Amino acid sequence: MDADLNVTYITLGGHVEVHKYRYLYFVIMFTAYILIICCNSTIICLVFIHQNLHEPMYIFIAALLLNSVVSSTAIYPKLLTDFLSEKQIITYPVCLFQVFMFYFLSGSEFLLLAAMSYDRYVSICKPLQYPTIMRKTTVSILLVLAWLVPACQISAAVVLNINNKLCSFTLKGIYCNNSVNFLYCEGSKVLFVYGIVVLLNLALFPMVFILFTYTKILIISYRSCGEVRKKAAQTCLPHLLVLINYSVLLTYDVITVKLETEFPKTVRFVMTLQIVMYNPLFNPVIYGLKVREISKHLKRLFSQAKVN
Repeated sequence: MDADLNVTYITLGGHVEVHKYRYLYFVIMFTAYILIICCNSTIICLVFIHQNLHEPMYIFIAALLLNSVVSSTAIYPKLLTDFLSEKQIITYPVCLFQVFMFYFLSGSEFLLLAAMSYDRYVSICKPLQYPTIMRKTTVSILLVLAWLVPACQISAAVVLNINNKLCSFTLKGIYCNNSVNFLYCEGSKVLFVYGIVVLLNLALFPMVFILFTYTKILIISYRSCGEVRKKAAQTCLPHLLVLINYSVLLTYDVITVKLETEFPKTVRFVMTLQIVMYNPLFNPVIYGLKVREISKHLKRLFSQAKVN
């Protein structure tokens, strides 16, 4: 790395004793990646194949799981390569691309969860108006916005960073996230303010909306018959569990980035691995077990596989 050549490579310094445990790390993460691809893709295919799953809730679930596959693919191949390499390095453009993909898809996930909460709100609180409100056009618009809004906002932040001068070339992480801001010679107040705005738009506001809609659902369910309460529990519980999961991810990311100098390297390494493993593995399990129609199709699929 040569400063005169406008340094191309960033060292990923968050790995712990890679030379000693490289094959163990590789086997664990490769297994996790295969499980992520298989579990998420199975449910996506079920939603695509079966006509009775062509409803807004299942389409949003498939979109959420697709995000998990894409975000994992943006991180895992490079991570697996690093475990087997003598040097854990990444080019600056690829690093920025990882930053974009990670935060674009994380923001998209919160917006998809907000779309799901709206769908559940209309289904439970306004059942007679549901076919009119949640038409195919509405679902398509919500999907496009869930991907387009975070893509535009995160890409703007990345573009603003491209020409920033680097004074440090070692990242205290195993993949690129917001800690890349510590590499720059000078912090930008504009970027700091913009980052807060993006955080509000893509995480906090959707969370407030989700909590508001589920509060309304709980109030309506409490006042209604047992059948409505049962429907609310069956359809809302998985989404609430996933929301909690994403909130933990966001908190972890803020902690590891903002307080990185105060965390022992091993603790930071373990927390970072949880961020990239927990969500993509957790979501298909929750939706596969807790969403009745998906669970039924999965049982049929596995029973057919046993017969064959």
